[in-house]
Amino acid sequence: MSVSAFTHGFVLAAALIVAIGPQNVFIFQQGIAQPRLVRTIPTVLTAAIADTFLIGVAVVGLSVAVLRFAWLRTAMFAAGAIFLAYYGWALLRQPALAVDPDTESFLGTRQQIGFTASVSLLNPHALLDTIGVIGTNALAYDGPDRWSFAIGCVLVSWLAFSTLAIAGRLFGTAKTGSRLVGYVNPASAIIMWLFAGWMVWQLLGMTLF
Repeated sequence: MSVSAFTHGFVLAAALIVAIGPQNVFIFQQGIAQPRLVRTIPTVLTAAIADTFLIGVAVVGLSVAVLRFAWLRTAMFAAGAIFLAYYGWALLRQPALAVDPDTESFLGTRQQIGFTASVSLLNPHALLDTIGVIGTNALAYDGPDRWSFAIGCVLVSWLAFSTLAIAGRLFGTAKTGSRLVGYVNPASAIIMWLFAGWMVWQLLGMTLF
């Protein structure tokens, strides 16, 4: 394994994943909402597997082909904007997160998997990060070095998503966190809508100019 290629992938992926985006917001929110940390495993696994898949696609070189098709980028942004607008609306229908272990309102396994897969695979920001940025950087390496680079990227995803879920659980159980938890859904909805608005703006730029 090439240490330099691994380090390159790790640092690059870390820089990309620390940005607040729909995927990170959803994972953090599930850490708060689920009655036990173990109940966030479907969310964390789905997000990590989705990122691993996208990074794998980027590293094998399909990123260059994907980014050549203007209609595919347009479809990505349209689908992402619609989904995030819907998800923001769904969050506002639940003004406060349910943190009572006896409640039945938290997302079940299938719902977690469905929402996480959607927010991961229908998020143009994440797609462009993995397929565009990571895929482009991966072209600098060949053979084992390219896979060392990919492993560094993938490791960041698994560590980051696990950490987000844990941070959400700690936030939800802390004294100050319990008082602020009611603001998480509205704040998350606003973030989702800001990203949806940005995607619509980008979409208009693609179709009008």
